Amino acid sequence: MKLEELKIVFVVVGLIGVLLFASPALSLVVHLPAGEEFSELWVLGPEHTAADYPFNVSADVSYLVYLGVANHLGESAYYNVQVKFRNQTDELPNGTADTPSPLPSLYEYRLFLQDGQSWEQPLNFSFLQVSTGQNTSMVGGLTLNGVTTGVYKPNVWDEENNGYFYELFMELWIYNVTSDAFQYHNRFVGLILNMTSTS
Repeated sequence: MKLEELKIVFVVVGLIGVLLFASPALSLVVHLPAGEEFSELWVLGPEHTAADYPFNVSADVSYLVYLGVANHLGESAYYNVQVKFRNQTDELPNGTADTPSPLPSLYEYRLFLQDGQSWEQPLNFSFLQVSTGQNTSMVGGLTLNGVTTGVYKPNVWDEENNGYFYELFMELWIYNVTSDAFQYHNRFVGLILNMTSTS
């Protein structure tokens, strides 16, 4: 090998070495595009699986699901999960307009998650003062994790699906530092519940 070729090999190897040693410092200056940033919200059945969700429900019986949130935003986040209850005519959140349901929150979870961290908690619920008759039903109360709230939620018989259908749903809210308030994060999950049997 000639001296000129050795110089070229030496320079190339030297440059590669400099780049390898400088790569940690370069990562502070050069920011590569991040992956998609998002939050997850889920509900699992009583066995921590996406199966065996409560559907046919009765008064004075306790039901269990697991509610979960995961942070993939690239930064820490403060979340608020609001639990709401609706009949078939009450409004759900509007994904197009990015607005929550106007229904009141009956129970809340507040949690702080680092990026990449997830959270999961049980949600026990039962219904009180349920009555049916003359093609109408009424749910008087709802107990969520031991906290009972009067809901007084009427409903009418769904002839197409043969039942009185309600929905227990959860909305994900996130704290906005600029406005110093929680704002709807455009994510919700729900459980359709058939309240046809009251005993």
